[in-house]
Amino acid sequence: MQPVKKAILKGFLDMLPLCLAVVPWGILCGSLAIQNGFSAFETQAMSLLVFAGSAQLVAIELMADNTPLLTILFTTFIISSRHFLYGLAVRHKVIDQPMRWRLPVSFVLTDELFAFSHHRKAYRTKTRLIYALSAGFSFYIAWNIWTLIGIVAGTMLPDLTNLGLDFAIAATFIALVIPGIKNLASLVTVLVAGISATLLKSTGFELWLVCSALLAMSTGYTTARLTAKKEVTL
Repeated sequence: MQPVKKAILKGFLDMLPLCLAVVPWGILCGSLAIQNGFSAFETQAMSLLVFAGSAQLVAIELMADNTPLLTILFTTFIISSRHFLYGLAVRHKVIDQPMRWRLPVSFVLTDELFAFSHHRKAYRTKTRLIYALSAGFSFYIAWNIWTLIGIVAGTMLPDLTNLGLDFAIAATFIALVIPGIKNLASLVTVLVAGISATLLKSTGFELWLVCSALLAMSTGYTTARLTAKKEVTL
């Protein structure tokens, strides 16, 4: 098999488990939008253009509640701000590539694709770029298919939010995060994020997500600095 075809197939197969894992998430996103007054066109366009599951779900609920525009923009900006970090993390790997490669990679650089980006040779060659784009766009296509199914389900079935499909969001992120816990700093970050998010949300604090994320990152960074100093001392 030619290297290009092999890269395309491998990218698709590697991303396939995650494509299937977000089936409930995509269906929930599509059906929730329909049941909150969005048209089928608007719902599908959101998945085609925004392509950010958690931000889409939050934006749908906020817009359905007639939340002020600035609040919607700020909230979705905070939720999606992690993609700035993803971009910075892979920047040194793609900085020498032409714009025709960097633009599509940036568009499909989701949580799922970023999980595939830790290999030291990721994005370095044409074959690896094709692999990344195959994985990223297969997820993009799958997400839009699940959204379409949700749109159909939203018009034919009762409220799907009662089925607990939103747990797919947590399950997907758990599957992405756990393999990345390889040192004390990352373990502390995950634990602080989980515990603080649970406690803050239970109190009804509106900015629980922002605060728990900042607290977790700060604690993880401090732990990494302290462990690095200890290694130097030893």
